[in-house]
Amino acid sequence: MNPDIVYLDNAATTFPKPDGALDRMIELYKKTGVSPGRGSYDLAVEAEDIVYDVRSRLAKLFNTPDPTRIVFTSNATDSINIVLQGMVSRGDHVVSTRLEHNSVLRPLYHLHKKGIIDYDLVGFNAKGFIDPDDIQRAIGNKTRLVIINHVSNVIGTIQPIKEIGEICAKMGVSLVIDAAQSAGIIPINMEEWNISAVAFTGHKSLLGPTGTGGLAVSPDLIIEPTRFGGTGVDSESPVHNETYPHRLEAGTINLIGIIGLSEGLKYIEQRDMEAIHKQEMGLFVKLRDGLSNLETVECYCAANYENHAALVSVNIKGMDPGDAGSILDADYDIAVRTGLHCAPLVHEGIGTFPRGTVRFSLGPFNTDEHIDKAIEAMTAIDRYNRR
Repeated sequence: MNPDIVYLDNAATTFPKPDGALDRMIELYKKTGVSPGRGSYDLAVEAEDIVYDVRSRLAKLFNTPDPTRIVFTSNATDSINIVLQGMVSRGDHVVSTRLEHNSVLRPLYHLHKKGIIDYDLVGFNAKGFIDPDDIQRAIGNKTRLVIINHVSNVIGTIQPIKEIGEICAKMGVSLVIDAAQSAGIIPINMEEWNISAVAFTGHKSLLGPTGTGGLAVSPDLIIEPTRFGGTGVDSESPVHNETYPHRLEAGTINLIGIIGLSEGLKYIEQRDMEAIHKQEMGLFVKLRDGLSNLETVECYCAANYENHAALVSVNIKGMDPGDAGSILDADYDIAVRTGLHCAPLVHEGIGTFPRGTVRFSLGPFNTDEHIDKAIEAMTAIDRYNRR
């Protein structure tokens, strides 16, 4: 990584990864890079042991009892498609929210357009939170599941999943959460919070490589397979294997990616997730306070740092967010994300549609110096903007 670059786009993907992770990935893959679980020889068994170890550690992270129900996918979007298309039937109803990423919104729209489901999207309040009572009111007698973004990738608010889970359990409806922004940085307790499935990605706060992710499935949830093929077991049968994880894993999984995910988990386990989050939030408060003091800068849904992740979306009055991002990049070597962040309904809710915002999102390797540079750059832009 160029030491002069201030990388503040960690909500898209964390960068850099832990020191030495790539070297250890390559080293282990050189030794064990065969198809895991596809043979009885020692190397295949060793590769499968690596994969099962990562399943076990993820099951512990999400507090779900069965490691075989940790299913590996390409990313959270892939996981959400698997769970939605594998759970709903014609005539079902789904409840979601206007906080969602397109990874939820587009599959829901697709299923609705095909005439398979109806769905309702619950709004959020001025502070960026869903009211659990609104979820309850939206649930009807045909509701099959509730799917909700745990942490907004635009405004960073952490939703009251435990309270929503209690409602879903009481009403006999499955709860699925999109944990793309929370897995690895915010605690998730599937058993205690009555969560039926967690869709997660590996390349964000889990600190793994791109192209990794998964689905954590509770023991009592039924998801029908939507993809079929080789699993390495029961090869004589024309029927796809129904046991987990093979039920939802068709074909050979991404071993080198899973090794990388293991390295990310190792870093989180050694540093402690709470400590990482505390560090990030300290930097977030410093950044938010610095930006809030600027006359022409407006911050969205960041007045309170409780129940919040370390990201903040802003706009500079009279300036297109894309232009602001280009100035930060070209003049100050600061990498941020601008636009709609694949979550257009959030921007409609906070009044920033269709141009979007400038998003600063922090990660475990950001420093006070990075925040100082970001505030200095935005101060200079604000000063110029007031001329």
